[in-house]
Amino acid sequence: MIVYSATKSRFNEDVLTNRIEDIVLESFKAATGRGVASSEISSWASSLPYIDKVLSDNGIPDDSGVAIEYHLPQTSKRVDFILTGFDRESKDTVILIELKQWTSAKLTSQDAIVVTQYRHGESQSLHPSYQVWSYKRLLEDYNETVQIEKINLFPC
Repeated sequence: MIVYSATKSRFNEDVLTNRIEDIVLESFKAATGRGVASSEISSWASSLPYIDKVLSDNGIPDDSGVAIEYHLPQTSKRVDFILTGFDRESKDTVILIELKQWTSAKLTSQDAIVVTQYRHGESQSLHPSYQVWSYKRLLEDYNETVQIEKINLFPC
């Protein structure tokens, strides 16, 4: 399930309204029948305008697809942001993006684990690159469309 789906140009219009977090929340409620924590709404409000700035690159076509909060089937995992389109050889390509609100992260001796600062202190978390790589692997292993159509997946 995808909570929000639009083209790059429509996403830009939604960001310019200064209501992108409300638009995503309304879509989330319509899709799931429930709300989210205020921290999630704040995350959308602060992250999505930055993503919009990245997407302002003219090399990214206006009709590229944008998806927010893609729920991976049979899991409780969600991909924060997805950009879809075609590569130079016209192959279906998907960029999976994991967004974080962290101000810093510290290395640990554990593979794929970092320490980050949260409201109530430091805590261990999955490195976002590993997290989104694991989403890629789940899609490659269990999504028939990705397999049959040989869709290129790039975690970011």
